[in-house]
Amino acid sequence: MYDLKITGGTIYDGTGGAPFTGDIAVRNGRIVAVGQAPGDARETIDAAGMIVTPGFIDVHTHYDGQATWDDRLEPSIRHGVTTAVMGNCGVGFAPVRPSDHERLVKLMEGVEDIPGTALAEGLTWEWESFPEYMDALETTPRTMDIAALIPHDPVRVYVMDERASFDAQATEEEIARMRDLVREGLEAGAIGFSTGRSDLHRTADGEWTPASEATAKELAGIASAFEGLDHGVLQAVSDFDLEREGDRFPGEWAVIEAYVKAGGGRPFSMSLMQRDFAPDQWKKILAGIEDLNRQGYDARVQVAPRAIGVFLGLQCTFHPFMGYPAYKEIAHLPLDERVAIMKTPEFKAKLLAQKSDKLSGPGSSVPPIADLLIEHMEFAAEKLFTLSGQPDYEQPPEQSIAAKARARGVSVWEQLYDTVIARQGRELIYLPIYNYTELSYENVLTMMKHPQAIMGLSDGGAHVGTVCDASFPTYLLSYWTRDRTRGAQIALPRAVQMLTADLADYLGLDDRGRIAPGLKADLNVIDYGALALEAPHLVKDLPAGGQRLLQGAKGYVATIVSGQVVVRDDVVTDARPGRLVRAGRQMALAAE
Repeated sequence: MYDLKITGGTIYDGTGGAPFTGDIAVRNGRIVAVGQAPGDARETIDAAGMIVTPGFIDVHTHYDGQATWDDRLEPSIRHGVTTAVMGNCGVGFAPVRPSDHERLVKLMEGVEDIPGTALAEGLTWEWESFPEYMDALETTPRTMDIAALIPHDPVRVYVMDERASFDAQATEEEIARMRDLVREGLEAGAIGFSTGRSDLHRTADGEWTPASEATAKELAGIASAFEGLDHGVLQAVSDFDLEREGDRFPGEWAVIEAYVKAGGGRPFSMSLMQRDFAPDQWKKILAGIEDLNRQGYDARVQVAPRAIGVFLGLQCTFHPFMGYPAYKEIAHLPLDERVAIMKTPEFKAKLLAQKSDKLSGPGSSVPPIADLLIEHMEFAAEKLFTLSGQPDYEQPPEQSIAAKARARGVSVWEQLYDTVIARQGRELIYLPIYNYTELSYENVLTMMKHPQAIMGLSDGGAHVGTVCDASFPTYLLSYWTRDRTRGAQIALPRAVQMLTADLADYLGLDDRGRIAPGLKADLNVIDYGALALEAPHLVKDLPAGGQRLLQGAKGYVATIVSGQVVVRDDVVTDARPGRLVRAGRQMALAAE
């Protein structure tokens, strides 16, 4: 007797090979038969007409806080994700001394746009060391498996205390202590180590992050913690000091190289996207990654299947009018009251006659790019779009806010004003910040097809008031393999492989990512023809009444984790089979 049998589905097994029709049988959380599966089961899912894939893996999330209070892990679970890696970009919550709780909350609030009040109320702080943090994570069953990277910023704060600011460098002794802490976490089962070097990442007080200016010596010293281990990956994000004068790329790349080369041969990945202010930088990063691989290192880039964009609106963290004196006078009011005032001709005329005050600067977590956006709004509006109804992320220029303003014969600012108050102030404006410089996805396709590329950058659990990219898996499958008409598509077997086996191989998780006997029964049954994204929307379900963007999907007949159905007909069930992945130990289980 099987626990579960999926019958008659078209199986895409994650290898990238041709699909085939067959059955899949599951017992004790493992796949026990593929193709032919004679015999009865306690539950059978009729998958005729459906596709069946391995569960998706998301290597780039920020559920570090949410995972301590939330057992659903939305929105990722609504998009077929069965394993999520958190702790990316150097931010997280362990190791930590009790006196530094608020400091790490402000860091996460500023860098990842997660409300500090929600973190302060939601985090239980049952830990000090990273192994204790993992022990705490292990006590809560969830919809999906999670794995944790050791983040650089908390490690630096723990060792350097008050000296752990961006402009203070670590001593030899401090580097050795950081290396020992990372080794301790890796031996306890952490999936790797992450660091962040982006000038756009600021604390809630507007400071650069503690690790953002760490030297090559510090990063190499920490990375030496991987020596002799057969598990763990290294991760990094950097914008290569774009906000500063001169070409800083060569010096920053030398830091990345030292970090990779000291990592004991373990796989490395870093974020890759096209930036408007340096539209060819992504090609330089790829050239550097290719050179590292020629030298024998396993270096990858994490890429996205669409533009990486933010939502602007009266409910969001940012919108175009938040710096206007007239708006600031009503900013404290409930949404409906603000909208009622903004609909009056008198208020509209008053506001549109004003200029925005500066938003960034000392004491503000708003990055300078927000002021640049407002200063150059006439230009930026050429790539601002609305996403009402069925979201279209690759819209042509004639659908931009600027084009609509020209068609109406009004200013860009008046068009923006009328847009943000539409749908009773709930309209969302989409700004594709990265990967849409030429208003097409040709460069995105080039990135995705690069042999060293892996899917990433969803930021699930982060930027909750501006970004909702945890839907990347659904988008890749529905848009790139089926719906795209503005250019080439990606074959469905390859897209499934990109979401599954590619990522399992990178992480060294050989118990998942494919459909084969003996592997973990993490599976998706999908009505491919009906697969579609829903429109993003804001909900207030975070601790302390905090709000976040969520985006659902249609077409997930079943998402299965360890043989249990956690999503049925697009609805999250009560099953909570997800566990903490302890790297190294998980592989030992797979080899049994």
